[in-house]
Amino acid sequence: MSLFESAGLDDDAPRPLADRLRPQSLDEVVGQDHVLGPEGSIGRMLAQGRLASLILWGPPGVGKTTIARLLADAAGLEFDAISAVFSGVADLKKAFERARHRRASGQGTLLFVDEIHRFNRAQQDGFLPVAEEGIITLVGATTENPSFELNAALLSRCQVMVLKRLDGEALEKLLARAEALEGKALPLTPNAREALTAMADGDGRYLLNLAEEVFALAPEQLLEVSDLAGVLQRRAPAYDKDREEHYNLISALHKSVRGSDPDAALYWLARMLNAGEDPMYLARRIVRMANEDIGLADAGAVHAALAAKDVYEFLGSPEGDLALAQAVVHLACAPKSNAVYKAWKGALRTAKDTGSLMPPKHILNAPTRLMKSEGYGKGYEYDHDAEGGVSGQDYFPDEMRERPVFYEPTERGREAALKERMERFRAVRDRRG
Repeated sequence: MSLFESAGLDDDAPRPLADRLRPQSLDEVVGQDHVLGPEGSIGRMLAQGRLASLILWGPPGVGKTTIARLLADAAGLEFDAISAVFSGVADLKKAFERARHRRASGQGTLLFVDEIHRFNRAQQDGFLPVAEEGIITLVGATTENPSFELNAALLSRCQVMVLKRLDGEALEKLLARAEALEGKALPLTPNAREALTAMADGDGRYLLNLAEEVFALAPEQLLEVSDLAGVLQRRAPAYDKDREEHYNLISALHKSVRGSDPDAALYWLARMLNAGEDPMYLARRIVRMANEDIGLADAGAVHAALAAKDVYEFLGSPEGDLALAQAVVHLACAPKSNAVYKAWKGALRTAKDTGSLMPPKHILNAPTRLMKSEGYGKGYEYDHDAEGGVSGQDYFPDEMRERPVFYEPTERGREAALKERMERFRAVRDRRG
C-alpha cells in the first residue's frame, strides 16, 4: 500500500513525482546495493528466508521508509508504522497489541519506527521484550549515529545497516526514471543538469521535488545554471551544531591541516562557515591545531592562529572569515610536530604515577637558617656560570632513578635546531651521570 492509498486517496488524486516513482521492489531502490544486493547483509538474509530486526541509519532521502515497506513485502510481514516524533507510550502499546493479535492468527508484523532516536531511553527499552519474543520484527530509521542515540541493549538486538548518501550515478538514475514517467526530458543544459543534481545534496526525494518544479516551468528554451538558481530555492546543507555532522566536519578540517593539505582544509572550513558554524568555535579549534600538530616546528603558528581570532573579533563576517582562512593555510603549510603534545601527555602520566615526590634539595631555595641546615640549596650550580650555559645537574626527584625523556624534537622546521641543542644538553647530563 502506498502512502496515498494508506491516506485514503484514490488513484486519480494528484501525487508528487517522488511518490509516483516510489520503488515497487527492492531491486528498484538506487544507491544501496551494498546492503540490498545479493552480497549485501539484507540481500543474504532474504535469500535465506529470514529477516532480523534492523536499524537503518542514513541521511534524509536515501530510501529508509521505502526499504522498510519493501522488506515487509519480501518477508511476508504486515507493515505497521509509527513515528517517534508524533508517538508516545500509548501509541507503542497499541502497535504491540496489534502485532500480538496478528501473531495469534499466524501473521507476523514488521514495525517500522521512523526517527527512532527521538524516543527516550525508557521508551526504547519498551521494544526489547516484544522483539525478543518475536511479536515484532523491528525496523528503526534514524539520521543520527545509533552509537550515541540508541540504547546499547536495543542495539545488541538489532543489526545496524548504514545507508549511503546517493551519489551522482544514483541521482542520475532517478532523473532518468522521472523523464521516462513524464515522457519528456528535463529542459536543462548539461551544466544545469549537473547543478540540479548538486543542489539535491545526495537526497533523492529532494532531487525529484526539484525535477518536478523544473517540469512544471515548461520553458521554451533549455535552462542554464543561472536560470536554475533563479527559479529553484537551494536548501541549506544538512548540519546541526549539536550533532554528529558538526564533529565529522571539524574532524575533517583538523586532519586536513595535520595532513598538510591546504586545499582540503579550506574546503572544510568553507563548508562549516556556509552551514552557519560559529566562527569563534573554529578560531578556538585552529589555535588547538597550532599547539597540537605544529608546536615548536613553527613557533609562529600559534601566534598566527591567535591573530586570526583577534582579526575576526575586530572585523566580523564576512571580512574576518579571510583571517581564519589565512590561519588555516598557514597551519596546513607549516612543518608538523606533535613532540610537545606527546611530551606533555607523558609528563602528566608520570606526575600522576609518582605522586608527591619532593624536588631534589639542591634546587630548593633556603631563605631560613633551618632550611640551610637541612641541605636546601646545597650544591646548586648556577647554569649561567657553567660552560655552554648548562651545568648538567639533575632536576628530577632523587627517588626517580631512571630519568624520563618526554620531549623528543623532530627534525622538521625549527625543531631540527632544537633537537641538536637537546642532544648536546643531554650529553652534558650523561657525562655527570
